Amino acid sequence: METKNITSKKNSFLASIIIMRPINCIMGSLTVIIGLLNTRTGIPLNVLLINLILGVLTYFFIAGSGMIINDIYDLEIDKINRPNRPLPSGSLSVTQAKILFFLTFGIGVMMSIFHCLLFALSGLNVIVAIFFGFIGWLYAAWGKKSGFPGNLIVSVSFSIGLIYGAILNSSIIPLYIYYFFLTSFFLLLSREIVKGCEDIEGDKKEGVKTLAIKIGIKKATIFSIIFEILAIIFFILPIFTDIINPTLFLISMVFGLAVVIPAVVISLHRNLVKRHFKKISLLLKVGAFLGLVAFIFASI
Repeated sequence: METKNITSKKNSFLASIIIMRPINCIMGSLTVIIGLLNTRTGIPLNVLLINLILGVLTYFFIAGSGMIINDIYDLEIDKINRPNRPLPSGSLSVTQAKILFFLTFGIGVMMSIFHCLLFALSGLNVIVAIFFGFIGWLYAAWGKKSGFPGNLIVSVSFSIGLIYGAILNSSIIPLYIYYFFLTSFFLLLSREIVKGCEDIEGDKKEGVKTLAIKIGIKKATIFSIIFEILAIIFFILPIFTDIINPTLFLISMVFGLAVVIPAVVISLHRNLVKRHFKKISLLLKVGAFLGLVAFIFASI
């Protein structure tokens, strides 16, 4: 009996980690690191290290809470599509998941408050942290099936770490951080629309009100092209600001543009089909990754 209890606790602990999707949270935490490193000028090393540790942990726990609440709302769908996930498989109960959601969100917010008090920050970091948690819940509760508003939430959720990292060093955010944010935001927004075009049949069955369903694939594609172009513009603009390493940023920026521009070219084709959208989505995903790499090089 005791052995069964120990095994059950181990399974619950493992399920608690899995439901948070830690790899996704760690990847998202890179945006906080980028925001911090690109605004580190004049910041003592010991302060920067503490900012990095507390900033990443805050993002990790709040992002994790968003993953948990998403799985809670998706339970019925996951019973069919992802039966091995912690909730549909029974490894974790809904009550346990709810407790874990409040716990992770609470830890994230408390860390931001502690961080604010430790270095007498303006409190803006706490506001951003709470906002980040709120939109995570909003997406799960409403945004996922709302279509374009949900796309906006996804784009902000990933990109907000750039702003969060920057405000930990100073309440005065450099212009190029906003450019980084807008590059990431518009690129991800474009990709979300493209994914809606690619999965239009499945989304119709699920009742998801994507832009492609609401206004048609052709018009939705026009919006995605506009956002792709805006992402390219904002990706180039930092070179005209006082970024730490403009040379390395320029070199790495070329690689990002070499991937995103072909996505725009393909998007301009008249008769786009699913395979085209799949390719565009992949190019934008790679472009987003190369963009983050360029932002890192900008800070070296």
